[in-house]
Amino acid sequence: MTTRKALRQAEPVRHSRILALGAERGTATVTNDDVAGPIDSSDEWIRQRTGIVTRRRASADVDVIDLAEAAARRAMDAAGLTGADVDAVILSTITWFHQTPSGAAVLADRLGATPAAAYDVSAACAGYSYGIAQADALVRSGAARHVLVVGAEKLSDFVDPTDRTISFLLGDGAGAAIVGPSDTPGIGPTVWGSDGSRAQAIRQTHPWTDLRDSPDAGFATMRQDGQTVFKWASFQMAPIAAKAMAEAGVEPDDIQAFVPHQANMRIIDQMIKQLRLPESVVVARDIAETGNTSAASIPLAAHRLLAEGRVSSGDLALQIGFGAGLVYAAQVVVLP
Repeated sequence: MTTRKALRQAEPVRHSRILALGAERGTATVTNDDVAGPIDSSDEWIRQRTGIVTRRRASADVDVIDLAEAAARRAMDAAGLTGADVDAVILSTITWFHQTPSGAAVLADRLGATPAAAYDVSAACAGYSYGIAQADALVRSGAARHVLVVGAEKLSDFVDPTDRTISFLLGDGAGAAIVGPSDTPGIGPTVWGSDGSRAQAIRQTHPWTDLRDSPDAGFATMRQDGQTVFKWASFQMAPIAAKAMAEAGVEPDDIQAFVPHQANMRIIDQMIKQLRLPESVVVARDIAETGNTSAASIPLAAHRLLAEGRVSSGDLALQIGFGAGLVYAAQVVVLP
């Protein structure tokens, strides 16, 4: 009779938390007046419908990995880590132009994190929250000790200046988090999901194969069905956020900060009403000056709240990402 040897497994840890954040925004400030002309609009119309006053965009010689690297280095410096200390790199982005290799592998090499595991997450505006969920699982399972999660987008590369549906919303930036072991719980259970039946609500104008098959196809840019997305986000995401609080065992009165995806100020206001958050809760409104940066928006907004002293290390933040897919993810986290 053959005796089979039992496999050895990684030693799990009980808890994880976000140890540090880093941020990088595009250096150019683009006003509503700058984008209003081609869409036959105005500063007033854009402010009323979105809450955006300016958006930040990167110069032509900066790509999404440049943005990701800058944010990642700041997060690692804040955590007191070097690339050699990072065991896994998760890059959440929809604006890396290469199908392969992954942007995460390129980023890991730039940071000196080789041979860290590295992979991309394509979950659009929920990408950062997806990445935090995975980093939490990797650390607690013992598969990694320190995980770098970066949400990075250069959405200006996909802007059609004449498009009235989404392009005037979009900005460029990157936010990074270091997730590592903790003596106490620092990342609550993630409530996440998708609804692919609404996949066309936020989309490219056409697939890349059209460029191969038709020389006249032109470069693909972003589009959205505004009313569909607005109703979905405004009325179906608040219950997801509420469930994330319930799963974490906290009530609205226990939360110090609400950091939703920075999609639209009216969506944020509607979610606050539905969640019945007390006035004491600090609400991230980075969209007013940065615009919608998709996967980068939550870490950028959280970093800003901390940098401005509006919240403190150890505070509880409810964060939720939602967007193209349609996909969503929410969790309660302890701020670094």
